[in-house]
Amino acid sequence: MKKWMMMVLTALLIMTTCTAVLADNHYWNGSKKHDKGHGKGQQTVTVGAEVLMQKEKKMLKGKRVGLITNPTGVDRNLNSVVDLLNNDPDIELKALYGPEHGVRGDAQAGSYVEYYIDEVTGLPVYSLYGQTRKPTPEMLDGIDALVFDIQDVGTRFYTYIYTMALSMEAAKEKGIPFIVLDRPNPLGGEKVEGPVLDPEFASFVGQYPIPLRHGMTVGELAQLFNKEFGIGADLSVVKMKGWNRKDYFDETGLQFVMPSPNMPTLDTSLVYPGAALIEGTNVSEGRGTTKPFELIGAPFVSSPQLVHQLNQLNLPGVQFRAASFTPTFSKHSGKLSHGIQIHITDKEKYDPVVTGLHIVKTLKDLYPEQVQLTSFFDKLIGNGWVREGIEQGMTVEEMQKRWEKDLKQFKKVRKQYLLY
Repeated sequence: MKKWMMMVLTALLIMTTCTAVLADNHYWNGSKKHDKGHGKGQQTVTVGAEVLMQKEKKMLKGKRVGLITNPTGVDRNLNSVVDLLNNDPDIELKALYGPEHGVRGDAQAGSYVEYYIDEVTGLPVYSLYGQTRKPTPEMLDGIDALVFDIQDVGTRFYTYIYTMALSMEAAKEKGIPFIVLDRPNPLGGEKVEGPVLDPEFASFVGQYPIPLRHGMTVGELAQLFNKEFGIGADLSVVKMKGWNRKDYFDETGLQFVMPSPNMPTLDTSLVYPGAALIEGTNVSEGRGTTKPFELIGAPFVSSPQLVHQLNQLNLPGVQFRAASFTPTFSKHSGKLSHGIQIHITDKEKYDPVVTGLHIVKTLKDLYPEQVQLTSFFDKLIGNGWVREGIEQGMTVEEMQKRWEKDLKQFKKVRKQYLLY
């Protein structure tokens, strides 16, 4: 009898422990099931490319089509939109156009990609990150409609949204329609954070006055760009089905395909809006490692000192771990660098922009002579006053107060263009 009772108690203990572990993992990952039943791993979202092929093919029927895409242009089964359009008898795909990193996504950041013939389809491939970033009239000869299908990462300085804007301008000038196949914002569509770009600092990493974390899909941005900034293209957006604005990418049921060589995972995109500000310094942002933008450091940094200072800030949803690494390319290539790894503990509470600015400021405070902020930092943050504030001892809280007015105004404008 005692043996039987011991077996029952042991089984109950195991069940209780497993339940507690699962609950803890659910909390730790910050995963939440929303009112519509969206949960991590569930197949809920139908992207614009699938909606087009299932219900909206009439938009392209009988037209000679140009397609702007890269490896992220896939359906839920990872079929390429290039193949979907090229193999459809009702659609005549005539040319491909590649953004930064190219149609196949194999070019590193800043590398020029030239014209070539695609080996798989035999179609001409025009680079929009070569001698021109805007399709020329010659590139659009014989094209009746221009389609855009690329996964964005929800951050102002990611260049694909400006490839889209410039292509919209080219379509307008050519007199052909422009069609955006919409995709989720991997950071969700609710939070809007960081300073709005000052037009004086406009560049290809920030063409329009939007905040660092804009909380919009590419289709929503296309509508905003088209009207607010006077592009005036004949624009259509093929909406997704099943996307809730609360959903991060891991709650869509879709597979995460690398948008670019240094954006390997969803965690990379979560830290990117703030951690990428390190690109505007002489500190490594982790390019040349397997954890770009999560690893930050330099040969002159003391890991224990930096991690201690950052963890003392008690920033919400994030912890910092002392880390050392040797980049294989980019800044400090081949040199042992010391610093931190960013670990997100709760993505709902985590503010990447504020966290990134705290990292930059702490580095500058600890190593005022060694750490340098470049003019590229101004382009990334979208103004000149933040860099000056960091150098003069301004707090991040003071910076937030200064950009809040412009951020509130943007949010009002943004509401007009939300599709979901």
